[in-house]
Amino acid sequence: MVQIELYKPEYKNDFIHLNKEWIETYFKIEASDIDTFTHIDDIVDQGGQIFLAIYNGEMVGCCALKYHEENQSYELAKMAVSRPHQGKHIGYLLGRTVLEYAQEHGITRIFLEGNTHLKASIALYRKLGFVEMPLIGNAYERCDILMEWKNPIYHIEKS
Repeated sequence: MVQIELYKPEYKNDFIHLNKEWIETYFKIEASDIDTFTHIDDIVDQGGQIFLAIYNGEMVGCCALKYHEENQSYELAKMAVSRPHQGKHIGYLLGRTVLEYAQEHGITRIFLEGNTHLKASIALYRKLGFVEMPLIGNAYERCDILMEWKNPIYHIEKS
């Protein structure tokens, strides 16, 4: 059974390894990635959180909810699942945990940047309730789509 845990410093190298493996499988490491890997503890220290999927004592997936103080927003970032464990709904479990955390902590909006060539990840984000937004000034060369999720507790659509 997969357990989702919150970040602990002893998971730092596993978090970096999973993300590097994922990025290098499809793209290349960029300056923004290196900055994140260098300052992982800052994600939690600055109001975000990191979620880790653990299976039989092994970290098999992770993602971060990164707070951006400059525009007071949150980003779903650095979601990765190890290759042998892909297709087992671990990404969905991580995503649901992030959204539950957001609801519990009054977070009203989360954005993410993705790549439309990775159809499974885009389908996952849509399943979680993310919708496409205009992409302006993306942080990563590899990203060609911006998506956002609005907390239904705080955003009631008018009909």
